[in-house]
Amino acid sequence: MGLLYKSVNLQKNMKHEMVLDRLLELGITQNQTGTSVHELDYEELKMVWVLAEMKQVDVDHPDHKWFR
Repeated sequence: MGLLYKSVNLQKNMKHEMVLDRLLELGITQNQTGTSVHELDYEELKMVWVLAEMKQVDVDHPDHKWFR
């Protein structure tokens, strides 16, 4: 049981770090309320990440016209 628990925690930490790294690559250091991304939990980080990635989409490109 201990091994399964450690494995799940490791997976959660890896996902958290991956999203955090991507946000930092995009230059995002705070969420909309001014809280540092380093202080956010995984679910909050995902929301910030989705919004940041959506802002990266070129809405004028013909393949992305559904964003308009």
